[in-house]
Amino acid sequence: MSQTLIEKIAQSAVADAVGLDPKHEVHAGDYLSIKPAYVMTHDNTGAVIPKFQSIGATKLFNPRQVVNTLDHNVQDKSEKNLEKYRKIEEFAKSMGADFYPAGRGIGHQIMCEEGYAWPGTMVVASDSHSNMYGGLGCLGTPIVRTDAAAIWATGRTWWQVPPIAKVELQGSLRKGVTGKDVIIALCGYFNQDEVLNHAIEFVGDGVQHLTVDERLAIANMTTEWGALAGVFPVDKTTIAWLKKREEFIKKRGLEGVFSDADGNGQHPRMNSKRISELENNIPKADADAFYAKELTIDLTTIEPYVSGPNTVKTYASVSELKGKEIKINKAYLVSCVNSRLDDIAEAAAIVKGKKVNSDVKFYIAAASSEVQKEAERNGYWQSLLEAGAIPLPPGCGPCIGLGTGLLEDGEIGISATNRNFKGRMGSPNAQAYLASPAVVASSAISGKIDYDWKDKDIHEIKGSVKVNTKKSAAKSAVKIIDGFKAVVEGELIFCHQDNMNTDGIYPGKYTYIDDFTPQQQAEVVMENYDPEFVKIAKSGDILVGGFNFGTGSSREQAATALKYKGIQLVIAGTFNETYKRNALNNGYLLIECPQLVNDLKSKYGKDKLTVKTGINVKIDFENSSLTFDNRTYSIDPVGEAAQELIVTSGLEEWVKRNL
Repeated sequence: MSQTLIEKIAQSAVADAVGLDPKHEVHAGDYLSIKPAYVMTHDNTGAVIPKFQSIGATKLFNPRQVVNTLDHNVQDKSEKNLEKYRKIEEFAKSMGADFYPAGRGIGHQIMCEEGYAWPGTMVVASDSHSNMYGGLGCLGTPIVRTDAAAIWATGRTWWQVPPIAKVELQGSLRKGVTGKDVIIALCGYFNQDEVLNHAIEFVGDGVQHLTVDERLAIANMTTEWGALAGVFPVDKTTIAWLKKREEFIKKRGLEGVFSDADGNGQHPRMNSKRISELENNIPKADADAFYAKELTIDLTTIEPYVSGPNTVKTYASVSELKGKEIKINKAYLVSCVNSRLDDIAEAAAIVKGKKVNSDVKFYIAAASSEVQKEAERNGYWQSLLEAGAIPLPPGCGPCIGLGTGLLEDGEIGISATNRNFKGRMGSPNAQAYLASPAVVASSAISGKIDYDWKDKDIHEIKGSVKVNTKKSAAKSAVKIIDGFKAVVEGELIFCHQDNMNTDGIYPGKYTYIDDFTPQQQAEVVMENYDPEFVKIAKSGDILVGGFNFGTGSSREQAATALKYKGIQLVIAGTFNETYKRNALNNGYLLIECPQLVNDLKSKYGKDKLTVKTGINVKIDFENSSLTFDNRTYSIDPVGEAAQELIVTSGLEEWVKRNL
């Protein structure tokens, strides 16, 4: 068979891991034991450390695999936060891990600048915007904190390869249109969850016209589009960027981190030898690789856009909004998506010789200290300051609702960040729009959403979606490990709702009650969805939910409460990826079977929130099949990596066994 680029990179990440037959060809749906090239944690390192210690680990499996950065709450100079930062630094240095202090920049930017996010490798981070590494042809994908602790201790965690979508970028952008406009268009135009929980590969002739900075911005915001990764091909543009970066580092010198010792005077990752090896062995998808979906968008039809307010699923052209006189109170050029050198230069060109509107506060923060220094050297930073912009330290901040400059009740903000969810940047009673750095800067000057785009030729976006059906191949029998049940059977109960959120499964008011027992969790499960659920469901039942089950917050109790209730496992059309990770990390199995869900919706409708069918469902894991009401359905094979987690009752116990 043939493989996509993402499948090939995933294959390389599991080559020497336990539980995978060397002859097995990795494809979407496979559960893998992965050994990522690097794992990055930021301020949440403080939460990973006790998890790491609680499983009995005393040293890092591979200190070179671990990167710690401080970037989220860098404006907080309280003794409590400074003490937290000191403890993280002390831990990193005692373990021999590469550490970057507060002020060095946003972790994702550092991962790119310092060559951790290397093309053709798999790199993970305990942060949802690790997708950004895909701008360099690196498979970046998020993990949760338990995964990070597992990688620290064993070098490994697990990953299920998601369905893979191909997004073809056609043509080239018109002058004044940026990568940010592309991803705003993708999020707003394809707003029916077309790529939800998929991994994306960008292809097409339009790719060659995009800079690496633009690719990083697009890849970064594939998170907001609903994807688990967004990977660009490795091409001449990628190689040129790496070479330029190598030359910059030669002049700058080394950072003073532990891994510097590996380079014998050269940078251990960003060096000519490594670049040459990549240039001679560029990873590519096979020509006949299978993609679950194929999307196209004509870049020539895109213009400067604004996303929102308070959602990425709606957008409008600046040309349209300009006439609506939407006054703003705050503007932001901050965050990991649009605070690189090109972005700052773009904004500086707009404001040079002008003044920020007296009714607007314009906040700026570079993606890293290096970016700020280069912006200062080129005069961009000074132009912004002279215009009246308010500088913040390199790092996160208002984009995640921390520090100076948050939106207050009734205020309107326009931002070059990646998220404009309600309440994300301050008050839930404020309105947040997203746009490119140029549009943000122009709006800060005008005092309203504004941008003087020279090209007045307005086009409707041209795009398409194609859903592909893979020919069913003869499935070989799955190897069942000791302790894992080859067959599971129980009465099916059905909860029809799509987008069942974690608050519906496990109410938020119980989340932070630390002494809430497993029995108590079982008594309140599904309370916000259906108060009758706990009376209807019995131990041994098998629950079937709708599509995108477990969306919302990352609370792991939404999985454990069902487990404690005695629900053997959950079947759904699709699952939220974070929910899936939390479930398996707690030794709780989830199975996707969209056809069964659709059939149940047709059979039982939506009149009852919870239906106790009185019919047993039988799941045969060896043959990857499910039988209900005399019909047999196919399911993805549950591989050994997933089976191990079930047998050991979760990732922490698995780690203890593998220390």
